[in-house]
Amino acid sequence: MASVFTMIINGDIPGRFVWKDDDVVSFLTINPVSDGHLLVVPRQEIDHWEGVDPALFGKITSVAQTVGLAVKAAFDAPRMGLLIAGLEVPHLHVHVFPAWQLETFDLANAQKDPDPAALDAAADKIREQLRALGHGEFVSN
Repeated sequence: MASVFTMIINGDIPGRFVWKDDDVVSFLTINPVSDGHLLVVPRQEIDHWEGVDPALFGKITSVAQTVGLAVKAAFDAPRMGLLIAGLEVPHLHVHVFPAWQLETFDLANAQKDPDPAALDAAADKIREQLRALGHGEFVSN
């Protein structure tokens, strides 16, 4: 059975994508710890991060860094968080989010029912920054 992330990647479930390339995608989580909280996900279903091919893991972290720079600019964050938890969905994903305090790193503090309009606005701000940083070819609407 396909993971929920594969269903999002395939378009079976809607997602607020900000990045798409041949190997990796990035989209907003539906339960953000802060505005602009993204997931960076390989297209390939890989359950455990320590089992991923090193070259693909390098690509995932490179995309995480790139989208992280856009998120930091879009939300004027003093720090960016990066977290691999892997307990929620059995498909490797890296959390990237603006951070103002250590409590932001606790996924238990995630919003349970965020405003869809706020998620849409956050995605638009991030896409705008990715284009400004010269990554328009990977930005999706």
